[in-house]
Amino acid sequence: MTRLNADSRHAIRFTLNGKPVEAEAEPRMLLSDFLRHQLGATGTHVGCEHGVCGACTVVVDGMLTRSCLTLAAQVHGSEISTVDGLAPSADRLGVLQQSFRRSHALQCGFCTAGILMSLDHYLANNPTPTEAEIRDLLSGHICRCTGYTPIIQAALDAATRLASSQKETSDA
Repeated sequence: MTRLNADSRHAIRFTLNGKPVEAEAEPRMLLSDFLRHQLGATGTHVGCEHGVCGACTVVVDGMLTRSCLTLAAQVHGSEISTVDGLAPSADRLGVLQQSFRRSHALQCGFCTAGILMSLDHYLANNPTPTEAEIRDLLSGHICRCTGYTPIIQAALDAATRLASSQKETSDA
């Protein structure tokens, strides 16, 4: 029987926000820590470290994932999207981010990264959500500042704007 050395580091390679990355991680390093400390992708926040608050939500191979419950080694070869990749460029926010700004849907901003990732994923798969569906999605996130109303308004606004821009593209 071969014993795994807990101090050994392993090369982890995957695609992060469309770009290939590689860094080393200890076997027990969490994806949230790997993203923040090894790769400098600090947009992903760590809140409860139990998968309850949703602040650390990222998308791994098309699935919403709590990065505080995922080992870095588990994502080797995967495609990962984080809040750091939502904006189309450094000087331009994405539609959902613009809606959050317009609706004042963040205060301290700690939970916002995870909420944006969940909403971005949801809107990509469900372009015409109801308020009840958004509320259900947000039940997996804890926000202590906003009371959720501006977040729901921002999500509905973004859905309307995304649908409008898709209609304009298809009409052209």
